[in-house]
Amino acid sequence: MRTIEGLTVIVDLDTNQGVEVSDIGRHIPIPKDTNTDYRFSAQNNTHTKTNPINPIFMEQPKGPSFTVKNDHLIKWVNWEFHIKHDPRAGMIISRAMFEDPDSGEFRSVMYKGMVSEIFVPYMDPTEAWYYKTYLDAGDYGLDLWTRALDPVNDCPRNAYYMDGVLVTSDGTPFIQSNVICVFERYANDIAWRHTESSVVGEEVREVRPKVTLVARMITSIGNYDYILDWIFQNDGLIRIEVGLSGIAVVKGTTYKNMEEVPEEEDLYGTLVSENSIGVIHDHYIAFYLDMDVDSPNNSFVKVDIRKQETSPGESPRRSYLKTTRNVAKTEKDAQIKLNMYQPSEYHVINPSKKTRVGNPVGYRLVPGSNAASLLDSEDPPQRRAAFTNNQIWVTPYNQSEVWAGGLFVWQSHGDDTLATWSNRDRSIENKDIVLWYVLGFHHIPCQEDFPIMPTVTSGFDLKPVNFFNRNPILGIPPHFENDLPVCQATGHA
Repeated sequence: MRTIEGLTVIVDLDTNQGVEVSDIGRHIPIPKDTNTDYRFSAQNNTHTKTNPINPIFMEQPKGPSFTVKNDHLIKWVNWEFHIKHDPRAGMIISRAMFEDPDSGEFRSVMYKGMVSEIFVPYMDPTEAWYYKTYLDAGDYGLDLWTRALDPVNDCPRNAYYMDGVLVTSDGTPFIQSNVICVFERYANDIAWRHTESSVVGEEVREVRPKVTLVARMITSIGNYDYILDWIFQNDGLIRIEVGLSGIAVVKGTTYKNMEEVPEEEDLYGTLVSENSIGVIHDHYIAFYLDMDVDSPNNSFVKVDIRKQETSPGESPRRSYLKTTRNVAKTEKDAQIKLNMYQPSEYHVINPSKKTRVGNPVGYRLVPGSNAASLLDSEDPPQRRAAFTNNQIWVTPYNQSEVWAGGLFVWQSHGDDTLATWSNRDRSIENKDIVLWYVLGFHHIPCQEDFPIMPTVTSGFDLKPVNFFNRNPILGIPPHFENDLPVCQATGHA
């Protein structure tokens, strides 16, 4: 938070020698440390009007509903999946299967899901900043920057913790404790409900509570913290969420107030404190999703939703919505840029397996809020991170095509990326395919992001679409008053 602005050292990593030292920031003062300490102990005299929140915990008097076998195999309600930690990808979810409530069969949903790459370009083209365009997974490794989770704050007290085995730069193995937590969550959300009243006054009301299972890992790469959640629902849905927190990188400046800034000057960010600019930047998280819906051989279907106009005299209605299913034959058919005004659904189906009424079984990718890269396609950092050119990609499975930014991202020129592979335009129909989803954030810093930014979250869903013959959670019982103990105070303070 107290940057020495404009000091750049260029080192030749092949010869291990310094090449050049540039100091163009001698006139820029180092910011003072006022209001930069984010620890609770430093807030006593600065936030006198903050009212505390009483502690809240979820109680499980009968214990958790999930089990862990061999430290990595999770079984919860109808789900079964494996968790591992990887030095580059962080947490990997594999062999995700769902026990069909009607047949009792364990059905495959996803063979492997993980973060493949994270791209963070800063939007300052000046000498001391233009090169700050990071590929976090390839440059640093997500798990290598993972530290022990904080019990009760990072994860609730009913969480189960998993350790990670990592290696130092010289190959020495060591154990990093409590790097992943698994817990059940209940926030009084509703899984499904309906109230039906009749004319004779009888009322039918059925409500089911929503309880989810969360697998969480947090990686702190330098200044930023990424909160990575895989959330499983008992209706077969998987929600993947990314939370951003930590410290926004700041740039030193001579300005202490916006009134001092000439109108024509571009700060490349926001003045967040005296002598400190929060620089505009993006975050893009590329997810590798090896879907195996009821078998490895799947197809990608784009279901276009378009306005259809009625013929004169056909109906009192002038328009309605019509869907058209388009099966992607090759990779370029599945290169998708999200467009709100030409909406589509995106399905991964098993064309060889049908429901009882004849629909192909499948899973649907449901995007949440997102952002697209606005950089020029020939900008060097964009060439390195060309996987951000689209939000959705589909490739045939290839064991060497795992890292969206390429196997080696250091000094990469962008000749080994997801975009390079996809442009080969290989066949993807009824094959073992990998679905890629790129989640994006534009971050224009504001003063509330200083000195620590409140968590910003976005994500996407993998949702069953004709995977089951009916609602799979009709058999889940409701809660009753006597299911949980009622705690009462035994005295007064």
